[in-house]
Amino acid sequence: MNENRDNQTTTTEGVRASDAERERVAKMVGDAAGEGRLTLDEAEERLARIYAARFRHELDTHVADLPGERRGGAPIRGPGGRIPNRLRIHAAIVLVLSIVLIVRWATLGAPFFFPVFPIFFLVAGLVIHARVLSWRRGGAGPWRPTATD
Repeated sequence: MNENRDNQTTTTEGVRASDAERERVAKMVGDAAGEGRLTLDEAEERLARIYAARFRHELDTHVADLPGERRGGAPIRGPGGRIPNRLRIHAAIVLVLSIVLIVRWATLGAPFFFPVFPIFFLVAGLVIHARVLSWRRGGAGPWRPTATD
């Protein structure tokens, strides 16, 4: 009997759906209804079944015929959950240059904090780099939370 229960929990069909997953799928259905892909009655019916769903595979059936992402946006992280090396190198360069600028400011005794301008542009470049990588992966971006599986 325990063997049967273990086999069920290891399959995809046996994984229970969380409230966040239900909300994500409900938002997809609501968006599809707003775009005119579903009638109001059909959207209402799907939403009722989505909130009654207990397992993940039951949620997937309600959005299988809709275009778009099935499992939230792809995060900035690459394969294996790692941040891409080129972005890590860029962040390290920004950090080192920022530290050098701050130390230089401290040793010069300048009356105003002049490193704020170059640091701003360094960080802006890093944010743009991260955003471009996210768009290339088709994701939502590093600062927008996505549903985890």
